[in-house]
Amino acid sequence: MSENSAKHLIIGGGIIGCSIAYHLTRMGEENVVLLERAGLTEGATWHAAGLVGQLRSSRNTTRMLQKSVAMYDRLQNEEGLNFDWKKTGSLRLAATRDRMLEAKRLATMARSFDLEMQIISPSEAKDLFPLIDAAGLEGAAFIPSDGYVDPASLCQAIAGAARRQGADIRLNVEVTDFTVAKGRITSVHTTEGQWDADTVILATGMWSRELGAKLGIRVPACAVEHQYIVTESTGAEIGHYPTLRDPERLVYYKPDVAGRLVIGGYEDDTVAFGNPWIPERFVRQLLPENMDRFLPLAELASQVTPIVNEVGIRQVINGPIPYSADGDFVMGWQPGFDNLMMATGFLYGIAAGGGAGEMIAEWIVAGSPSLDLWPLDVRRFGPHHGTRAFMFPRAVEHYAHHYKMRYPGQEHETARQLRLSPLYRRLKDAGAVYGSKNGWERSLWFAPKDVEPVDQLDFLEPGWKRFAAEEHKAVRERVALIDQTSFAKFEILGEGTLGALQWLCVSNMDKPEGAIIYTQMCNAAGGIEADVTFIRLGRDHFRMITGSGFGVHDSDWLGRNLPKGVHVVDVTSGCAVLNLVGPLSRKVLETASESDVSNQAIPFSTASDIVIGAAPVLAARIGYVGELGYELHIPTEFAAHVYDALWTAGQKNGIANVGYRAVESLRMEKGYVYWSGDISPDYTPIEAGLGFRVHLKSKGDFLGRNVLEDQKNNGTSRRLCTFVSDAHLPLTGGETILRDDQVVSLATSAGFGYSVGKTILRGYLDQTHWGTTEFMLEVFGERHGITQVDGPLYDPENRALKA
Repeated sequence: MSENSAKHLIIGGGIIGCSIAYHLTRMGEENVVLLERAGLTEGATWHAAGLVGQLRSSRNTTRMLQKSVAMYDRLQNEEGLNFDWKKTGSLRLAATRDRMLEAKRLATMARSFDLEMQIISPSEAKDLFPLIDAAGLEGAAFIPSDGYVDPASLCQAIAGAARRQGADIRLNVEVTDFTVAKGRITSVHTTEGQWDADTVILATGMWSRELGAKLGIRVPACAVEHQYIVTESTGAEIGHYPTLRDPERLVYYKPDVAGRLVIGGYEDDTVAFGNPWIPERFVRQLLPENMDRFLPLAELASQVTPIVNEVGIRQVINGPIPYSADGDFVMGWQPGFDNLMMATGFLYGIAAGGGAGEMIAEWIVAGSPSLDLWPLDVRRFGPHHGTRAFMFPRAVEHYAHHYKMRYPGQEHETARQLRLSPLYRRLKDAGAVYGSKNGWERSLWFAPKDVEPVDQLDFLEPGWKRFAAEEHKAVRERVALIDQTSFAKFEILGEGTLGALQWLCVSNMDKPEGAIIYTQMCNAAGGIEADVTFIRLGRDHFRMITGSGFGVHDSDWLGRNLPKGVHVVDVTSGCAVLNLVGPLSRKVLETASESDVSNQAIPFSTASDIVIGAAPVLAARIGYVGELGYELHIPTEFAAHVYDALWTAGQKNGIANVGYRAVESLRMEKGYVYWSGDISPDYTPIEAGLGFRVHLKSKGDFLGRNVLEDQKNNGTSRRLCTFVSDAHLPLTGGETILRDDQVVSLATSAGFGYSVGKTILRGYLDQTHWGTTEFMLEVFGERHGITQVDGPLYDPENRALKA
């Protein structure tokens, strides 16, 4: 037993840790203790620039940041705390045509997120920030509810409020080690004795890697150098100015006291900090200034605000700022531990601090946050993300691209070719244009022999679409091969497996051996935690297949809910998957296999052991594109042999290679959903149109049953709907759906259906709109008519699928 005890032990006294302490105590939690190795704010918080922006690419991340603004408003306006919070708005300049399209796209997204963002003219932008040179600008975007704050004062104010609510904040107490037993932190070792706690929260910013290493974890977060300058006075009263960003010129601005400007930016080739480790006593320190590296940004800033050429530089700040392996936060329960909550990797911790602290507190107290935060969840990372070889180069790349133009679908360039399918070289030689998913190289589309295999991206008319359209056609009319080796695959086995899966899954799992069961795993509120496929291999033996990026998440959900004696074994690397699909797929399989592959031998939704060439294969008659097809599970060493046999057998049938961009258009036509887009813990299977997978009569109790049974019997207040347009609209998801000028939904996913000749999108509608057919869709600031239809658009009777 340790000499000190806490219910919730927070490690780290920056903005995130203090906010977590504030929200836990505000929710009524007692015995909340925060340990800080030095003084509050003395990591990265004290030298942060202090911009508070809310709009992000994820709806729920934006909502979380809106909670920050609401908290700062409340603390300053209602509770009378003073931390120099100025809600003056934010201005984003658009210096080129594509930047204007980007701004309009963001404004459309903001509207669907219920965040006001105005598109304004260059002259209106200059009225808001008179120091800019508006010549040549295409326009700008303005968010009135953004602002800026003094970071250190904000953190101290939050800490003070947390103390008044009962939080015990202890300074100059350093965590030195941990004791772990059976996946639980049983003791936290510090310079002032040992602590035990029900929950340990790691809010240690750039030191998270060091502490994680003591726990055997490679935390996917690090730090990079970031510089900004404080100018001498401009001679103007600028305290009422909005913050300013000019992404084309890579710079940002914050008004400072006495007419001074804070100017920073994101240059190429910043320096990773703490590689391999942070110096042990690095506390409230800055790094040597590097004006050679900052000079290009200064020159760009002089184009935005020419007064920079006239005023001197008062101070140069070069400090390490936290970054993660994908540039976003690292939050949630750490896989492999029962009581470790992660709250680190906050690049924009001042903007996120209030909302992130609230979400973490909810996660701890209620078991999950009120917003699905998958884009920020630690379980989106694999083991490779936390390695120095991956994380530091990727963090530096993310930093350099913080403001650079990123087109929809643009891929990263660093830390590539980590996880390669056995078919990688064959497909590369066939013209594959590769993207990356959880470290896997995956074919996006295939370039014909006379086309350079380089991705062709654009906001309005990306060049890759014409090639994906041909691949789409091959699947619908002939036969195709899709390398899906990157699927995450797990064997669940051991005494009690069937009973455990019956409890966790909404479908009846007690099907014959060889049955394929597509199902959802829900939480107690009926929200969809995982959307997966199982193959029953034995009485208490199943294989689970899920998406490339969801393996850690889904296996962690299983692991936290399975009884002892039931084991989860990751078999992803040992099993390649090749999807043979299309109306002629059975003919090709018959040619390549000596086994009986007839409809009678392998009916729809069953799996059978067959031989292809000389290779043993588990042929699963299931798919994600809506055609006759087989997902072929192949021992990795046989994958190339099987591919060659099928490719040779399919020559007379016009066989083609197909990438994931075509898969997306095919699944949209068929009405198939995607977890983290169309479905998530925010929605139930009944709301998502998956009620046919919820088996209430053929099985007993299961997790979430009460909610789903009520929805099946009494209906829901919202549901996932399908919309179409005859126009070929440039959609990527997140667009605003309107009725009578009122926002009624956003596009959860979107694409063009080449077989049906329509743009297809999905979105949730409240019951009041179910009978309405005509809506408007806002795309790059322009509105287009869309029609609600019954889905799916392609083969609603499943004749092709079950042929």
